[in-house]
Amino acid sequence: MIYELAAQGAQMLVVLLIAPFLLGVTRKVKARLLRRIGPPVLQPYRDFWKLMHKEAVLAHNASWLYRVVPYTVFAVTWVAAALVPTYSTGLIFSWSADLIALVALLGTGRFALALAGMDTGTAFGGIGSSREMLIASLAEPAMLLVVFTVALVAGTTQLSAIAATFSDAGVGLRVSLGLALFALIAIAIAENARIPIDNPATHLELTMVHEAMVLEYSGRHLAMIEAAAALKLVLYMSLLACLFLPFGMATLDKGLLALGIGMGAYLAKVLAFAALLPIGETAVAKMRVFRYPVFLGSAFAAAALAVFLLFVSQSF
Repeated sequence: MIYELAAQGAQMLVVLLIAPFLLGVTRKVKARLLRRIGPPVLQPYRDFWKLMHKEAVLAHNASWLYRVVPYTVFAVTWVAAALVPTYSTGLIFSWSADLIALVALLGTGRFALALAGMDTGTAFGGIGSSREMLIASLAEPAMLLVVFTVALVAGTTQLSAIAATFSDAGVGLRVSLGLALFALIAIAIAENARIPIDNPATHLELTMVHEAMVLEYSGRHLAMIEAAAALKLVLYMSLLACLFLPFGMATLDKGLLALGIGMGAYLAKVLAFAALLPIGETAVAKMRVFRYPVFLGSAFAAAALAVFLLFVSQSF
């Protein structure tokens, strides 16, 4: 029992501790691609430490909701990120790692943050919240179709069982899974407010989405929001690794050697994702707000086509 709890606790700590590091890797790689030196890889850790020791300045008309939301968003995102299998399947809390529950947890955090953006009554907060809801209304149906695609192939929505099934060579390469992968990547880019949907490195009032909602936050509240954003990025990277690159994960054997190999494979996969993300961002430009439905509509169409192919023939 203690061994199983330690394995689950290790997963919870890994996703929390690696989140700022992956954020630093993406910033460093992007800076080098732009022929700049860029900040140190460990700079996000210093930023979080500095924000946690600063006084939180609150707006005069802010309600209790404004103060509670940062901790709520952080807790919900951390729970969701910790539920996704990283280095091993069948952990003690794996029964609760359901894809539909994961979508619900992400929706809860998004809804709370949108309410906080409108709570102070500023123009930027309202703009950011409305744009966030626009993105959510387009991304969530596509995400549910991705869930249905994976569930039709694996026969379940439980993430550990899906990873164990997909690690078996019997599943093979499928057109439906390729379309679901394309849709999930597009959804991850939109949900994490990355280019071409949003640029987290700027504060342009006409284009920002996530930054507009958190513009009034400071101190420890801002630290919680930024930590939740970093955890959300880790969550989607872990989801991509769990669903479509489950190799290296400890499935049947739960020995220390198998867990160590699984941890090393997981870290290698998320580091590769963190390096590929800025490469993709530098290859495209920021799109206009009115083009968001086109971008996420392509993800919805790909996921819908994947579900349709599975209904036509299970071999696809």
